[in-house]
Amino acid sequence: MTRDSLPLEELFDEANGHLAVGEIDEAILIYRQCVERDPNFFDGWHALGMALLKMDHIKEAIGAGLMATTLQPNDLLAWTSLSQMYVRNGQIAEAEDAKGKARILSLGGKVVK
Repeated sequence: MTRDSLPLEELFDEANGHLAVGEIDEAILIYRQCVERDPNFFDGWHALGMALLKMDHIKEAIGAGLMATTLQPNDLLAWTSLSQMYVRNGQIAEAEDAKGKARILSLGGKVVK
């Protein structure tokens, strides 16, 4: 069975497996395939962003993080991760904004109603 014929969730699981054993480049490749297959796949964008951040591809990680927060604007982890990405890129104002949104969500509020 080729990757192209795998269901999206199985493809995502394969990427997670590569990430778990430290094969981050391979995980990134497969996460990219996930979001190319389904551009609305929140988990794929979030995981791609975090894997890119691990590899110091900061600007690309921010792009993936922004996609994740766009798809699920009330996801606490997505905003926390985006804040970390901005910090690594030296974008402190943006990091504080993302952190503020995460704080609102942690207190039970909503970023988007």
